[in-house]
Amino acid sequence: MSRPRILIVDDEVATLDTLRILLKGEGFEVSTASSGQQGLEAITDAPPDVVLSDIRMQGISGIEVLSAIRKQGAMIPVVLMTAQASLQSAIQAVNQGAFHYIQKPFSNDELVTVCHRAVESRLGKRPLQGSRTVGRRWDAGQFKRPVGRSRAFKEILGLAETVAPTDSTVLISGESGTGKEVLARYLHNLSKRAGGPFVSINCGALPENLLESELFGHLKGAFTGAIRDKEGLFVAAGSGTFFLDEVGEMTPATQVKLLRVLQEREVVPVGATEPIRVDARIVAATNRDLEEEIRRGAFRSDLYYRLNVITLHLPPLRDRVDDVPVLAEYLLSSFAAVRGDDVPRLTPEASELLKSYDWPGNVRELENALERAAVLSKDSVIAPDALPLRLRSRPVRSFISEKRPPNPTLETVERAYILWVLDAVGGNKTRAAQVLGIDPSTLYRKLVRYGIQQ
Repeated sequence: MSRPRILIVDDEVATLDTLRILLKGEGFEVSTASSGQQGLEAITDAPPDVVLSDIRMQGISGIEVLSAIRKQGAMIPVVLMTAQASLQSAIQAVNQGAFHYIQKPFSNDELVTVCHRAVESRLGKRPLQGSRTVGRRWDAGQFKRPVGRSRAFKEILGLAETVAPTDSTVLISGESGTGKEVLARYLHNLSKRAGGPFVSINCGALPENLLESELFGHLKGAFTGAIRDKEGLFVAAGSGTFFLDEVGEMTPATQVKLLRVLQEREVVPVGATEPIRVDARIVAATNRDLEEEIRRGAFRSDLYYRLNVITLHLPPLRDRVDDVPVLAEYLLSSFAAVRGDDVPRLTPEASELLKSYDWPGNVRELENALERAAVLSKDSVIAPDALPLRLRSRPVRSFISEKRPPNPTLETVERAYILWVLDAVGGNKTRAAQVLGIDPSTLYRKLVRYGIQQ
């Protein structure tokens, strides 16, 4: 199977290099152009499957690149990158034939998802079964199980495997970066719909009018700039799975229309009068507390109960510390495979730092930290100094003072008790672990977490 070809057009060399490395690692065959003119010449010489272009460039802009491609009659999907200042231009460009726009700053996952969708549109193929199931690696072969070994993670995975063969709607909750889309793809790959498309959209990434067009489609002439019929994503998902990411970001008006789709299993494109039947299984995800949103009046209770047939909650990484080592091993192996290098090895000190950190950005933050460490490390060994500064120099509160806090937290008491035991055994960590009834590795992790130097 040949790799999909993508042309990146941007007049910033650093951006070209970053995107080239990212998309090459995803399995794309990547070429670059540092100006709109070079981009058009490259398209003439060797038409790619997808063009990814910045809008604002000196000389020929991304909008002009799109216009030139359409004038030539080429049906190459064009994805536009835009800053806030050119957002309105991007929206107009989408209505005039651009495949999609992505607003800066964007996440790597968001960009890769859009590029995969563009490839599928260009080649007229369904998404590859198993592609991007774990992490962000293009896997045209078999899919893999999401990575984790903690009890909480195994329980969620077991529940997912139980409900995957059904057609029930699933709501995945969890903080940003916990891997909600990874779990949604796993559900799809285990289901009887695995041979169909896996289509996804971030409901918070598009303004209301464009989101409605993306979801339900529109007819030519339905509004200014609608120069052709557009198939909505509910229809494009066919008999596969439609993943609605960040569904809690939908406006009340769009929530009403989504509720109708779930109730009637049909959509009405913008500008149309006849409904179209839809068959896709719906999997939604949110990082919000939707019950709280209902109390605030920001989310419809009837839509919530339609989505919340089966709930899968992904705990944050700080609550499943046992997953950190296996995730780190998997991610480092993935980075090494992309670069063709040996797999880096974490020193015990670096490993303990990873396990003691709270990871507010969850798996996504862990991935970025390890990718940085892999690049900066020498001799395939990752020491603490290769990790981001926030992991090595976290501020630590003083838990023991002459003035005792009136209502100490459990963390305060635990730190004080560890210090007391260490003092009692003369600083012998092995003996202290025995007294505390924990493993020495657990004690070391707590020493790092509380900033206790012994």
